[in-house]
Amino acid sequence: MTESKVRVNDNGPYIVTGSFELTDATGEKFETKKAISLCRCGHSENKPFCDGSHKKIDFDSAPRADKN
Repeated sequence: MTESKVRVNDNGPYIVTGSFELTDATGEKFETKKAISLCRCGHSENKPFCDGSHKKIDFDSAPRADKN
């Protein structure tokens, strides 16, 4: 199996790449591609996927992992 990665974009979506499966709360699968963008701002009209709404609302979030 290919390694999966999730990258947190500054002021934008989560980018998921690799081999993964995305399901809803009932276990139903979303149709996905090899890479997807998941909404973090909560304003997408295409949830759980990003539609660029974060740019319109000036979403501000740039978390950093601890270096410890």
